[in-house]
Amino acid sequence: MSIYWQKEMETMNRSDLARYQAEKLRETVRQATKSSFYGAALKQRGLAAEDIRSLADIDKLPMTTKEDLRQHFPYGFLSVPRDAVIRLHCSSGTTGNPTVIFHNRHDLDSWANLVARSLFSAGARPGDVFQNICGYGLFTGGLGFQYGAECLGALTIPAGAGNSRRQIQLMKNFGTTVIHAIPSYLARLHEAFREMGADIARDTKLRLLVIGAEPHTEGQRRRIQDLFGVKAFNSYGLSEMNGPGVAFECECQNGLHLWEDAFIAEIVDPETLEPVPEGVVGELVMTTLDRQAMPIIRYRTRDLTRFLPGDCPCGRSHRRIDRITGRTDDMFIIKGCNVFPMQIEKILMAFPEIGSDYLIVLETVNGVNEMRIKVEVSPNWFTGEMEPLENLRRRIQEEVRDEILLTPEVRLVEPGALPKPEGKAVRVQDLRTREGE
Repeated sequence: MSIYWQKEMETMNRSDLARYQAEKLRETVRQATKSSFYGAALKQRGLAAEDIRSLADIDKLPMTTKEDLRQHFPYGFLSVPRDAVIRLHCSSGTTGNPTVIFHNRHDLDSWANLVARSLFSAGARPGDVFQNICGYGLFTGGLGFQYGAECLGALTIPAGAGNSRRQIQLMKNFGTTVIHAIPSYLARLHEAFREMGADIARDTKLRLLVIGAEPHTEGQRRRIQDLFGVKAFNSYGLSEMNGPGVAFECECQNGLHLWEDAFIAEIVDPETLEPVPEGVVGELVMTTLDRQAMPIIRYRTRDLTRFLPGDCPCGRSHRRIDRITGRTDDMFIIKGCNVFPMQIEKILMAFPEIGSDYLIVLETVNGVNEMRIKVEVSPNWFTGEMEPLENLRRRIQEEVRDEILLTPEVRLVEPGALPKPEGKAVRVQDLRTREGE
């Protein structure tokens, strides 16, 4: 069976897939009980693997949180002997214990296969030149895509993040056909093309983009596609579920196929933890089905999405999720209003006069919490003339006010004026003090 096009599995009918998942869930529970955390948690509930007879029994199992991973750092979730693991990935841990995930050889091979399958579904093929513009090391995006692209049979360029001029030179020298990068970086890469006098269509062989690692709107995706002249495919992953390769858009670009032979997905109300109807946005809860070193059961991702109804024209039967619209812990409250950054980005990306970079600043002014939005004007539109800029500023302010029900201060800044971090874009800067609460 091809590792990157598994037709029998990817087009399996739903009833057969449910039976397959139930059996894999029993195996996962059996393996998880070998860890000190799940061994104790399942014993407390009087549960064993044999109690899982169908997928409906998953609600008998406890949910797992990021705090659980931190409290049982480092080895509390390990389900194999320590000398059987060969790699770990973990978060920075700047605010406490990091969350760490361990992999044995089986887990790494399975992960690479899932990423290869994902890339194939988006149109990448053996023989492509895959340039990975992503951080390597403890961050899963670098090595995850690296081994997945190799598994697919692509020539891989582990370019790493940043250094746009060098990225462009690599693209030209080696005929890069596929790029993986975070959405916010691609706007900066396009600007570097312009500064160098290079033309993407003329000077490169680029034919598709893979984007992910940070939430973004459909407007942001369309803008990226317009800049580069190729399709950009959305990917979803999180380190607790391996990293990239959890869900991916196929060539139809109408939702991300979640690989249900490797994961069980639930979407629940973040407050009640009860399942929400199909098509309703809720919190994504994930269970691994093909990991040995550190299986995770019913992990609360905090990511907000929904199951998309209907079938995909590509013929794959695995359920599709919508793009991530934000995180439950991304929401901030200001002047009594609940605000998600993606609400603001959706509005900003509808204005052709502005660029791709913005920053939401929350701060306390004279004891009152205020919101300020700094927005870069597009190089094609920026003239420095005050009247057109003031009209644009007012239009943005009115659109945001209508969406979030409070009026922010909007400041238009020159192209390139906002900070450009090497990693994920910083969209919210919270400088509020307690006096403004």
